[in-house]
Amino acid sequence: MEKTITVFTPTFNRAFCLGDLYESLLHQTNKDFLWLIIDDGSSDATDELVQRWKDENQIEIHYFYKENGGMHTAHNLAYEHLHTELSVCIDSDDMMTHDAIEKILSFWEQNKSDQCGGIYALDEDKKGNIIGEKFPDDLKSFQGWGCKYIFYGENNEKKVKITGDKKFISVTKILKKYPPIPVFEGEKYYSLYYKQYFIERDYTILILNEPVCIVEYLADGSSLNMTSQYLKNPRGFQHLRLLMMNMAPSFEIRFTQAIHYINSCLILGHYNFWRGAAKKGLITLAIPFGFCLYLLTMYQNYQNKKHKR
Repeated sequence: MEKTITVFTPTFNRAFCLGDLYESLLHQTNKDFLWLIIDDGSSDATDELVQRWKDENQIEIHYFYKENGGMHTAHNLAYEHLHTELSVCIDSDDMMTHDAIEKILSFWEQNKSDQCGGIYALDEDKKGNIIGEKFPDDLKSFQGWGCKYIFYGENNEKKVKITGDKKFISVTKILKKYPPIPVFEGEKYYSLYYKQYFIERDYTILILNEPVCIVEYLADGSSLNMTSQYLKNPRGFQHLRLLMMNMAPSFEIRFTQAIHYINSCLILGHYNFWRGAAKKGLITLAIPFGFCLYLLTMYQNYQNKKHKR
């Protein structure tokens, strides 16, 4: 019998912590899920560990190995192998709450519609504290924009800042409608939010204001190394900032993205900031601020290298 939801996990040399996620999946109150593991080139015997779990036959596990290319390339491979109605990414260093699958599937059965593209739920830490803040009580759904800020209400007259990471559960057939996350040769990072920009633009997103994921931020995690990511992956960030400038609903967000776009151009040594850009006036306005961000990025990188010596 086909499962309703896929939990997919990109992993790279995380055999030391992947077992915690496995245990949390074993203890789910609803077993209507499969676990899809995408191994992004691990060399720590992750494959042997997963094979042992598959032999235990406690939950359905699908495992795929690929050459290391970065988290976004692991996501792209996962998208190719998603076939269930819903799908959710749980990182290799995170866990699911014991009733996460039950909460998600119950909520979906009560609220699903053809116009729904996904569900936002909450993350919590190991002590049970919500990461950031809960969504406002009057926010039940939205459509249009959900990155950092959500605009909602009858005419999108309400705006709320999103604090802390949230968990996105995708309607798989809609997720697969959009192109894969862009990949640039020599770069191993691109925002995993990429497909969500399009889903949120075109479909209604439901709000499940309860935690389903227990998060752990490891010292080598990508979320803690953004200055390094800016410098190692400038083409990806340049592409992303142009996309966000074109899609963002407010001047404030568009201007912030223009500043970051200038920073990426300077890192690349591209001084014709207007080439390929639609919002040339906005870019011109952002140039001095982009230079300041570039100097700050270089200074932070210098300090990071200094502390590693």
